[in-house]
Amino acid sequence: ICAGGIFTFPLMSPALAQHLKLTQPQLTTIVLAGMVGQYPFAAVVGKVIDRYGPWACSLVASLLFSSAFGLFSLEISKTPDDISQPSLSSFERLTILFFIGGLGTVFSYFSALFAASKNFPEYIGLASGATMALFGLSPLFLSFLASAFFTTPETGLDVSHYLTCLAILAGVVNFFGALTMGTPQTLAQKAQEDADTEQPDEHTQLLPGKVSTATGDVVPVEEDGTVLDLLKDVHFGALIAVALLVCGVCEMIMSNMGTIVLSLPSYSRSQSQIPGIQEVGTDSATSTQVRLLSLSNTISRLVVGPLADFVSPVASYLPNGNRQFLRKHHISRVAFLALASILLAATFLATELRVRTQQDLWILSVGTGITYGTTFTSGLNLLPCSIISSIWGLKNMARNFGIVSYAPFVGTPLFSYLYAFVAADHAPNGGVCEGVTCWELTFWVSAGAALVALGVSSFLWRRWKGKL
Repeated sequence: ICAGGIFTFPLMSPALAQHLKLTQPQLTTIVLAGMVGQYPFAAVVGKVIDRYGPWACSLVASLLFSSAFGLFSLEISKTPDDISQPSLSSFERLTILFFIGGLGTVFSYFSALFAASKNFPEYIGLASGATMALFGLSPLFLSFLASAFFTTPETGLDVSHYLTCLAILAGVVNFFGALTMGTPQTLAQKAQEDADTEQPDEHTQLLPGKVSTATGDVVPVEEDGTVLDLLKDVHFGALIAVALLVCGVCEMIMSNMGTIVLSLPSYSRSQSQIPGIQEVGTDSATSTQVRLLSLSNTISRLVVGPLADFVSPVASYLPNGNRQFLRKHHISRVAFLALASILLAATFLATELRVRTQQDLWILSVGTGITYGTTFTSGLNLLPCSIISSIWGLKNMARNFGIVSYAPFVGTPLFSYLYAFVAADHAPNGGVCEGVTCWELTFWVSAGAALVALGVSSFLWRRWKGKL
């Protein structure tokens, strides 16, 4: 719950634009550095957890968070208020520091997620879901800290002191995690030990595999396949494509919500003329949208997770390496990815047609939050215990999960820079863009991307019907 500091950047972006005179492409670059910083070493982090355990990653996260947020705070505090042009060297340092903060996020998140799933293998859905729910609440929790202790009506958010608080809080919490988090042997290791000690007979399988609920046949699983073998699988590529499109679009909204709020008036012109109606400050409006994103993200995970476990139970592992479903399988888990894509497309359509003031942005925030939470719960963040483990085995699940995590590394910058340059093209004299033209084209393109993700998800749904 203390690991989501990079997701509160929308709270900081208005102050950074005013104090440091940063342009929209520069703000986008900084937040993108944090968002994509989660992904380049995801497979490496997964491999470290598989070999050494989550405590090591939690220790690294403590060091990364403390240094990134602490130095970011120092960079802001030493910049004078009367500068007329942004400092290129300062911008570059802030970008590097936020990248380090994003890297700390993946170390922290993976350590908690896999500590939970490996310590409670019999309740892996609940353990993983609870961990992800707390992570989803992190921006909400941290935004409350920012509003309650570091924001005043006169000056807005005190970014420097807020980041100092993040450096101390996240550093201490993750250091405590390094002292306490360990894991027993994984189910895969236990199954392998059982298989090694079991004496073969005429009923012993020559190749371990998985049981299909559709036919009952055993299908071999290439758990020892190389990364190249995995990338050659068209189904794995399709899953990466869904992650790239859906996560890329959602994270573009999450990272740029601050300037999306700035682009719109607080109330419509007719409302502002009504006595008693007062405009809401930008900091307050942005904080509200961040909280809506966080709440809808978390609630969707809490609802969709148990629902997916009930209608799409994951395969259990037998001592000989086979997989079977202990409860009736009603629908493929990939169906939830398709439903999330439909919701995302509908969200952008509603935003284009109805959003004209800051108060209307709840449509975008709630829709994006539900889509992100549904995708990560039913598919991409429960992959270690569902799609990836069911299709490609449990032995290298953290490595395979890390590879899929590279998809937003491409998708998030792609859509975020589309937003940034479209907004900059409509901004007067390099200032802050105002009006729906700031994001109109970007959101139409995003709606099209959601429909493409729907088509790819439907393809996987048909191919994996009855298997997960």
